[in-house]
Parts: sequence; C-alpha cells; structure tokens
Amino acid sequence: MSGAGTDLVRVLVAFTRRLRAEGIPAGSGDLLTFTRAAAVLDPTDLTDLYWAGRVCLVTRREHLAVYDRVFAAFFLDRSDPVDELVRVHAGATAATDSAVQIPAAEPGDDREEDEAARLGPVASNVELLRTRSFATCTEDELAAIRRIMAAVRLSPPRRRTRRTRPARTGPVPHLRATLRRSMRSQGIPIEPAWRRRRMRTRPLVLLLDVSGSMADHSRALLQFAHGTQHAARSLFRVEVFCFGTRLTRLTAALRTRRPDDALRRAADEVVDWEGGTRIGDAVDEFVRRHGRRGLARGAVVLICSDGHDRGSPAVLSAAMERLARLCHRVVWVSPHPAAVDGHGPVPVGMMVAEPHVTAVVAGHDLRSLERLAELLPTLR
Repeated sequence: MSGAGTDLVRVLVAFTRRLRAEGIPAGSGDLLTFTRAAAVLDPTDLTDLYWAGRVCLVTRREHLAVYDRVFAAFFLDRSDPVDELVRVHAGATAATDSAVQIPAAEPGDDREEDEAARLGPVASNVELLRTRSFATCTEDELAAIRRIMAAVRLSPPRRRTRRTRPARTGPVPHLRATLRRSMRSQGIPIEPAWRRRRMRTRPLVLLLDVSGSMADHSRALLQFAHGTQHAARSLFRVEVFCFGTRLTRLTAALRTRRPDDALRRAADEVVDWEGGTRIGDAVDEFVRRHGRRGLARGAVVLICSDGHDRGSPAVLSAAMERLARLCHRVVWVSPHPAAVDGHGPVPVGMMVAEPHVTAVVAGHDLRSLERLAELLPTLR
C-alpha cells in the first residue's frame, strides 16, 4: 500500500475509534468495509466519506445523531485529520495527474513529446498550481486546480445553541437521568447526570461578483463555491449568490453533483454575467430579501469582489452597515493581493466597505483560498 493510502487508512481508523468512544459499536469487520467503500469512492471527498461511514458503521437509527456530531467534530474543526486529508489528496492528485495527463508519445513524434514536456511539470507540481493566479491559468491548469480545490474545505466557526445534550460532565444537571440512575440505589442519587449545550456550525453565505472586471476569477470562485456547498451538505448550511447589476441566488443550481453541470446551470440563471457592477444595490437586495428572513442572521458572509463599484458609495455603505449588524462576521475576498496588503491602489468599493468587514483577504490563487479556510474557524 502506498504512503498516501496508509495515511488515509490511519485517519479512517482514528475516526472509527472516536465513534466507538462515543458509543457506536463499530467492529473490525465494519471498519474493513468502510475502508473498502472509501477506496472505491473518492476518499478525500467529505460527502462520499460521510455516506460511506454512515452506511458501513451505523446500524441503529438512534446512533445517527451521534455519528453526525462525531463526523462534524472530526473532519470540520480544522484539526489534524483535515490537514492530513488535504495532504493525502494533494499527493494523490499529483500522482493521478501525472499518470493521466502526460500523453504516451510515440517514438519520433516530436509534437507529442513537446506536449508531454509542456503538460508534465504542470501536472506533477501541485505547489506551482497553488500559487498560480487564476487570471493567468490555462484551461488545463484550471481543470487541475479544480481537482485540488475540492480538498479545500471551508469550516465556519461553531456556536453554542440553547438546546442541551446528555454529557459525562457539564455545568447543567440532568435531573431526569439522575432520578433514573437513583432507582438502582433505592432512591439515593449517588451518580449525578449532566447536560451540555449543543454546538452548531454557523451558516456560510457567499456573495460572488461575476461582473466584467472579475471575468478572470469568477469561474474559479464559482467552482470553489460549488465544492464548498457539496462538502458541507447536511453538515452546515451554505448559500451562494452572485451579482453584477442584480442579485441571483445560485444555491439550488450548484446542488448538482457534477461541477460542469452545476456551472452550466448557474450560467443559465445569471443574466448579467460579465456586465457592470453595483455592489451596494446587490448587498442591499440581499439584506432586504434574504438576510432579514434568516439567511444572514448569525452567519459568516464572504463577499468575493474586486471592489470596482459603479453604484453609489452611500448605498454601499448603508447596505454594508445593515449586513454587518445582521450577520456574525463579514469577510471581503479580493482577487487583487496588492490592494489587500497596501502595495496597490484600493478600489472605492473596498474603501467604503472596509469599516464594516472583519477581514480583507486575498483570493487570487489556491494558496490564498487555503489561507481563507484557515481563517474562518478563528472568526469567533
């Protein structure tokens, strides 16, 4: 077994042990079936991994809630297993790309040899692709980046809910369970029971700028949004909107599993693709039509835009202020790193919005999106 395969099995074994510690009786045979199922599916796709584990390791309905909780805590808390899956995926992707994309040139065919020499380094050097700006990538490089991008998981911070759950220790006494236990000792409460407040991952809202100035980045960001929504399905809520001169909700369109089909559906629904930009009007419409009804309440909102706004700065400032009051945190993702680190001109839209956002980060390449994924869990 390869080194990447060994690392992946070690992660699956650790996850199964965590389930056993939480009371799910997963045996060695179940673990063997789980690893075989993960090998047949995409083992680094969290949705595939979730359903493979749920089918192979859970046999009783009352264990489903425990499984969901352990899975979310194990794979979405930006702990070591997630980093390990990302690394395994990157290694597997590089090996797969090298095997698939490098053509087998016939002896003496100079054209195919040149093609192999051109594609070979691109396919095998994942680090190079991570730092390549989306705006300078070829179609082949964007396709390779899309496969690596599938391993970048956004994990919003979690919050305590008002509901509680049984726990071994905790600040809240579980009176009913304590009374049940006291029946074993003739009514004397020798072993108290406890409850803890449940934790829930905050919802994530992505507002993607698809205007003409974002043409070199909008497709990659839309693929990133599709991967994020696909990975978070049933674990936390993800809503995706795009805007140019008007706001379009793409959450339903991006639920399609195949990325190409999802992007095709999204393109069919957006009527102002690569047109003008009115960020303030789009944010204001989102707040009035969707934010106040619950989509923005307590959520982390990512605005992916270069800030080149053709609308009124006053409208943008007022809309951003209302959005910041509704949601938990607002993060501005810019495709121009020079505008983020202060080495280049800052567009008017970013200057107007900056007082109302928690952080302004770059989103021009894969490495910057990985840094964004590392930032999100810290926005507590």
